[in-house]
This record gives sequence, structure tokens and C-alpha cells, in this order.
Amino acid sequence: MDKNTILAVILSVVVITVGMTIQTTFFAPAPVEARQSTTVVAPTEPTYLDPVSYAQLPSNLAWGSNLPGSLVAVGPEPDKRPFEFSTEYFGITFNPEGAAVSSFRLNKHLDAGAPVELIFKGDDSHDAFLLYAGSDRSNPIDAAFAHTVVGNTVVFSRDFAILGEDGKAGDSFTITKTYTFGDKDYLFQIDVQTKNSMNKAIPLLFDNSAYTLAFEPQIGPSFASLDKSYNYRRFYIKEDGAKKKTMPKLSSGSYKTDKPLSWVALVGKYFSLIAIPDATAYSVGLMENSGEGIVLESSIYFTRPPIRGASQVDTWRFYAGPQLKGDMVPYNDASQNSFGVGGLQLESALDSSSWLGWLETILKAILNFLYRLIPNYGVGIIILTFLLKLALHPITKKGMESTAKMSALSPKMQEIKERWPDNPTKQNEEMAELYKKEKINPMGGCLPMLLQFPILIAFYGLLNKHFELRGAMFIPGWIPDLSRPDMVATLPFNLPFLGSELHLLPIFYTVSMIFSMKITQNASTAAAGQQGMMKMMTYGMPIMFFFILYNAPSGLILYWSVMNAISIVQQLYTNKKKGVGQPEGVLPFARGGRKRR
Repeated sequence: MDKNTILAVILSVVVITVGMTIQTTFFAPAPVEARQSTTVVAPTEPTYLDPVSYAQLPSNLAWGSNLPGSLVAVGPEPDKRPFEFSTEYFGITFNPEGAAVSSFRLNKHLDAGAPVELIFKGDDSHDAFLLYAGSDRSNPIDAAFAHTVVGNTVVFSRDFAILGEDGKAGDSFTITKTYTFGDKDYLFQIDVQTKNSMNKAIPLLFDNSAYTLAFEPQIGPSFASLDKSYNYRRFYIKEDGAKKKTMPKLSSGSYKTDKPLSWVALVGKYFSLIAIPDATAYSVGLMENSGEGIVLESSIYFTRPPIRGASQVDTWRFYAGPQLKGDMVPYNDASQNSFGVGGLQLESALDSSSWLGWLETILKAILNFLYRLIPNYGVGIIILTFLLKLALHPITKKGMESTAKMSALSPKMQEIKERWPDNPTKQNEEMAELYKKEKINPMGGCLPMLLQFPILIAFYGLLNKHFELRGAMFIPGWIPDLSRPDMVATLPFNLPFLGSELHLLPIFYTVSMIFSMKITQNASTAAAGQQGMMKMMTYGMPIMFFFILYNAPSGLILYWSVMNAISIVQQLYTNKKKGVGQPEGVLPFARGGRKRR
């Protein structure tokens, strides 16, 4: 490998790093400005974005206590047995204890042959959509609610009261929680009605709050780890009237806003849950915490201010479905959905590559077209890779020819170094004169590579999160899902940094990368001092990328592996014809070759 190729590799790494840095710095969703917290929180403690301080909570819990002022359930005990409910889009398991949801499945999307589970929890995790008294987060109201099912509506109801100083329950009031589903919607509605039996204000008042509605503990599908790139969970919020979403920083402590929120989103790579509250001035709490049963819990809390009247109905709508624009835009037009809502702009919760999003869209359209011709996304990726290499061939050819010419000049360059070993300035002057005489641009091998990076980065973004690759099979028994790493075996022990799963594609990619780099270098004519650097670049970089990409989606590794294979063929062909058109007076790679006179 000559100095020019080394420079090309270094510049490649620099450009990728700088490109990603620019994207995340200037094009990532703008973080919400939040006041800095002066409280030091231990790393193992959960981080809250909530104006409510735990130090202000009463010593006795509002629910689950027999102390005066506590909330208790009254009346006959309803049936506690969970039951199933389904629509065309959803399959749901309701738990009457807490009027909650213990399983929420997407019927139109499969995971290992079964509908995708959108609630990921451990054995000790809370169900979703539970209520809490006041601003409590630890002790949900788990009393059994009576329920009725009418069409696409599930209604839960239970009477409650507040214990007096004498330990007796006061006047009762009713909490009714109603779930309403559309015929063909990923949107559903939750109404929480509180109604007093007397013409008095609802006596729900704990720490200056009435109650909290929670989504917890995490959205699915299930995962073993989150790497923030190939699999992740992110919070986004969109303030009412704002044009763009923002990403709140959990590490900054509290988050407050005087503006009502249009929605709050918990987003995964392929699915999301988006909460759309009504105009009530809720306190919104977002929490990430390492749970006991799962790796990470990501929860949303809406805490309601005190209720001033004898009856109140609060409404939330939730989008629970795929990260697909086509499933989100119907909620911009009231005539296109069952709930008559519009202007929600849920599609802005989608993750994109920002400045290269337009290029991703083009590549996605071509890939989907190829899939319609040959219904195998793996084959489509291979064909698209060939098409990209064909389109980039003129640029790649110039780069390879420039690199070949630079390699052919190695004997003369070495001669210059030997002639002025202690004079770097003179060496540079002679090198420049040599380049000028032979009409060679030393950056000629680098610039064509740089021009390819926008396409490479856009294709990376596409294959890393293209929704249709979920569950897309390439080769049965080896690559059944292009959105996940290929797996050939599961070892009975863990390998350092790799885990117990054995992936074959990253090994093939690494070997092909090493071979590609070896055939582009001219080790026989390199200076002795460059041998160590060349070996480091030839073996060190591929091995580094092996660990970085080991758990990458197989569709992405397939693309890069095919790209390497094509590049190897191109480079072998170029090397074979190096003697044609090379600088005058230089023998083609003959050992000890010197200038002709």
C-alpha cells in the first residue's frame, strides 16, 4: 500500500467521522432547553423529567395504605380475570386489576411468526396504562374494575373513597376508564372520567395532583441490549404550534414548559408509541431506568392537576404502530381516520438521515422496485449494489488508475528519499516536481473516494432502518431476517465483546476488506519504515470494523460485503493492466525496477 492509499484510507475514516458528527450536531433534533439540576443523582437511580419532587410526597402512599387520607376501593369486588379483545389491527389482553393492558399485539406485523408484542416487560413490571394516585410512580391503583365490552369500546369502572380520620371511607366517587378503538386505525383513545356521588369536587388531591396516567415499562419488540444505533429507544416531544420535534435530555434533571404538548413519543427502530393529550395542563414525566426484569425501562407519565368540579373527563389518544409515514399521515386529515382528528403531524416522529434523507428516499424506491421484480430483499440489495458500483465506475476507475500510477512511481519516490535522506524539504520539492512531470495528482486517488461517501452513508441509513427489511428472508436457515444479524450458531459461552452468537457475514466482510486492502498496496517497493503502518492499516482497520459491525443488521453487512467483492474484482483487473499507460520510464512492479534511460 503506497502513501496515497494510506492517505485515502485515513481520509475515508475522517470523512465518515466528520460527516456523522455534522449530522448529529447540526441536523439532529434540537434538544429541549432545560434548567440544570443541582441535585446529584447516583448513576443507578432513574432520571426523571418531571417538575414534581419526590421529597414533596407524603410519607404514607395515597393508595395501598390504611392511614387517614388514603385512597381505597369500595363496593363489590369485580371479576379479576384477564380477558382478550381484538380489532383488525390490535390483539389486546386487558387486566381488570388496574383497568390496564398486559399485552398489546400488532396483528399485521410479525415477530418470529407471531404478532409483534408492543409492551415489553419483565415478570415484576407494571402493566401499561395504569393509574396512580397523585404524582406517585411506585404504587399503581391495582383495584379490580368491573368491565363491559360494546363493539370497539371497553369500559372499566370502580367506586373509590378517601379514608377519614376515624378510618372509615368517606363519600364515594367513581373512576371510569374507557378504551375506544377505530375500525382501521393504529390510533386508539383512553378517557378517564371521575364523577362524585355528591355535588362536591372530586376528593382526589395528593401532593397538589389528582392522578397520573402511565405508559410503562417499555415498548417492544423485546431486546437483549440497546446499542443506540442498530437498536434504540428515544423520547421525542412536539410542543403545540412547533414545527419540529425536540429530543429532551434526560440527564438535565427537570423539564418544564408553559406550552401544551401536541404529543410525546417513545420511538424504537421500527415501532413507536405516541401519546396525544387533550388541552389539560398535565405535568409530563419521562423516565429511563434499568429495570429488574428488562434491560431498560422507558416510561411516560401524565400527572393531572387537581379536579375542581364534581365530574371531569380527560382524554388521551395513542398511536401504537409502525414507524411508517403511510400509517401516520392519515391523522393529518380528519376525514382519513375513525376519530376525526387532524393536523397531528405524527410522521415528524420518524427518524431520518436529515441532509441525506432525499437520497435515502431515491435508493429506497429503487430497492422496492427491484423487490417487486424479484421478491427477495437480499437479492435486491445485491443487484442495487451492482447498479451503484456501475454508476460509480467512472469515478472509481479514475481513483484506481491514479493509485496504480502512484504505485508505479514508488521506485522513483524511494530514490528521491535515498538521495536526500536528511532533507524533508528537498524531498517534497522533488516529489512535487515528479508529480508535475508525470502529470499525476497525488489526491487523485482520494477525491473520487470522497465523492462516493454521500451514497455510501445514505445506503447505510436506508439498510439500517428500512422497515420492509423486518423479517425479510434472504437465505433460509442462515439469514431469515435482514434487519437482524445473521446467526450460524449459539455458543455455550460468551466471547469477549461479541457474546454467544456466532455471525458469519461480519467474518466474510472483514476477510474481504483485508484482501481488498492488500491487493491495492505495493509492499515490495515500500520503504522499510512504512511496513509497520501498512500492516496496521491492512489488518488493524478491518479488525476494528469487525467489532463495530459485528451486531449490525445482516442486510447492511451484505451490502458492504458485496461492495468489497466487486471492488476486489475491479482492483485485480486494474492491477493486471498497470503496465498500460503508466508513467514513462518506470517498469511495472518488477522487483528492483528502476527508471529507463
